Amino acid sequence: MNLAALGTSAGINIAVCVVVFSLYSILRKQPSQVTVYFGRRLSIDTRKSNKLCLDRFVPSASWIVKAWKTTEDELLTTGGLDGVVFMRIIVFSLRIFSIAAVTCVFIVLPVNYGGKVLGHNRIPLETLEVFTILNVQEGSKWLWTHCLALYIITFSACVLLYVEYKSITKMRLAHITGSPLNPSHFTVVVRAIPWSPEESYSDSVRKFFTRYHESSYLSHQMVYRSGRVQKLMSNAGKMCKILKDVSIEQKHKPGLYHCGFCGAHSDSFKILSHESESARGKSFLIDDGCGGKRKKVCAAAFVFFKTRYAAVVTSQVLHSSNPMQWVTQLAPEPHDVYWSNLWIPYGQLWIRKIATLLAAVAFMLVFLLPVTIVQGMTHADKLQKTLPFLEGPLKKKLISQLLTGYLPSVVLIVAFYTVPPIMMLISTLEGSISRSGRKKSACFKILYFTIWNVFVMNVFTGTVIDTVGIINKLDSVKQLPAQLAKAIPAQAKFFMTYVLSSGWAGLACELMQLYPLLCNFIRRYIFRMKDWAIGTMSFPYHTEIPRLLLFGFIGFTCSIMVPLILPFLLVYFTLAYFIYRNQIINVYITKYETGGHFWPLVHNTVIFSLVMMQIIALGVFGIRQSPISSGFTIPLVIFTLLFNQYCRQRFLPVFKNHVAEILIDMDREDEKYGRTEEIHQQLHAAYCQSPSTSPDSSMAGSYHHQEEDSIQDPENVTPGKEASQVSPSWSIASTFGAPEPI
Repeated sequence: MNLAALGTSAGINIAVCVVVFSLYSILRKQPSQVTVYFGRRLSIDTRKSNKLCLDRFVPSASWIVKAWKTTEDELLTTGGLDGVVFMRIIVFSLRIFSIAAVTCVFIVLPVNYGGKVLGHNRIPLETLEVFTILNVQEGSKWLWTHCLALYIITFSACVLLYVEYKSITKMRLAHITGSPLNPSHFTVVVRAIPWSPEESYSDSVRKFFTRYHESSYLSHQMVYRSGRVQKLMSNAGKMCKILKDVSIEQKHKPGLYHCGFCGAHSDSFKILSHESESARGKSFLIDDGCGGKRKKVCAAAFVFFKTRYAAVVTSQVLHSSNPMQWVTQLAPEPHDVYWSNLWIPYGQLWIRKIATLLAAVAFMLVFLLPVTIVQGMTHADKLQKTLPFLEGPLKKKLISQLLTGYLPSVVLIVAFYTVPPIMMLISTLEGSISRSGRKKSACFKILYFTIWNVFVMNVFTGTVIDTVGIINKLDSVKQLPAQLAKAIPAQAKFFMTYVLSSGWAGLACELMQLYPLLCNFIRRYIFRMKDWAIGTMSFPYHTEIPRLLLFGFIGFTCSIMVPLILPFLLVYFTLAYFIYRNQIINVYITKYETGGHFWPLVHNTVIFSLVMMQIIALGVFGIRQSPISSGFTIPLVIFTLLFNQYCRQRFLPVFKNHVAEILIDMDREDEKYGRTEEIHQQLHAAYCQSPSTSPDSSMAGSYHHQEEDSIQDPENVTPGKEASQVSPSWSIASTFGAPEPI
């Protein structure tokens, strides 16, 4: 690929971003799209004004200004600690790649371009290889610049990582102390309760904890496995709530629009005229209570304790000589409980983990097919040999540039849309009892999957023809590092176009919210439903964090090899900073918190990226016959690993365990101010398994009818001022019920 092909790819993506950003700035001002772009704001009963004005149809950058002005404290109040941690990933990436871009573009890039290994052409026809380390001669005295850049990037990354890890650790401790009414602090999940023919599971739990934890045991609540009929009844109850808010006015006149299915006018649909009949029907459908007789009791229970410290101690000790019985762990938050997995027998979990691991590996192997196809599309000459009928079209300059510069990354992006739902399904089958645990597991799998297929396989595999050639040339294992060191800089052309298409265009799609936009169109113009019947979404950390870390991994490993990629990455992270802040402020709602548990994954991935960068540089220095640079690189690898070990000892335990002194102080404060009795009375309601039957239950995404003209414009609401939405008291936890799927 030459600079012209790269410019074509960049031009297409820039045009797409400009069009999408302009269209977004117009659509977000339309009252009909308020549920798409202000879903979080609507969850606190605000709605956009319906006033007609010219400004509604003029593109503007007001959303960028609002995102810039939002402080971190407001972001913490709005998106929770997880939202702040997510934005810290972007800020860290901006800082480190700004340092890397300045260092590599002004020091390394001139050395690469000034090499004499590859011939030079006119600037538009220059191949990307002349800007890489492949153009540096063997034994060049200028290779010390690459080693210097390696040291600058590594030390800067370690300093920034330490600062961020320390800051987020303090924020996590403040998050724990700042949420004194969290019911999960008092609750332990007990699984693998031994069955006894003489007594029920409930009696066994009461007897066991009364005997061994008499001073701290408060009460317990059994977990029930609902059958198919109960699940259908629960879903029917939710549908009753939705149908109650269907946007069909009884006095609505026949409109120009017809139903998309039956062709009837919109006023041919009728809603229940008597509220009492609707309420009776709804009550009949879901009236089962927390202890319905038709439910099957499982060998699991929520056990409540009098103090936080007692709950933590109980969750961490071994309760039986048989480790497969009376297994305990701290309970997730009520909104975070994934009820469907609580009934899974504990003895099955190890089998499920092995099976899901094998399934994930098998899916990674199957995905080699689209990766190979993509690699074949990046080489026009070899594509002509494999598919002779493309020889004619590929002679045309524009078609050749599109086919080799833009389409490969687009094909890979389309194929990657199948990855998150499949990995989420695999993580669900793994047996996690919390929704956040499911997301963290899916986040791990998607991250490894993307790094393996986007980076490793694109570098090692290449085209099928290249793979066979490499295998034939490898007469000994000693030649493997040499072949890999040549292949990594050569694949820079693909990574640059991938950053453009998957990065820039992907952020534009995230801002546009294409899927919710389509759903809103169908609901509004086909089903004729009001916008407040549409629910809000939680932030998709399991897909967005791996995306950020993948681009960071590419940036680190290619920084000194291909410095030209760094400006494109800086643009990506700058766009991500504004777009994701806007999404957290306006679109996504915080349904549960992990307390910043994603940051250790981020830290480990950055360390892995640094080590990979150093190992790749070590191989390249060996090929270029620079023993001095290779010798200086080895201590850098050792230093990075030692730094990682220090951080694991200094900060990681705070994310894995609770601090005893903090919990004891919180328990003493509750006892001092007389809150203990009130907390104990509300524990049972917090973990009620059945959905609420109250018609006044407040659920995220269900809104009351109000006149649009009298509602405050969501754009004018200051972020962070909606305290009622961010930290809802768990005293109303009876509305938690069986949580909605993510």
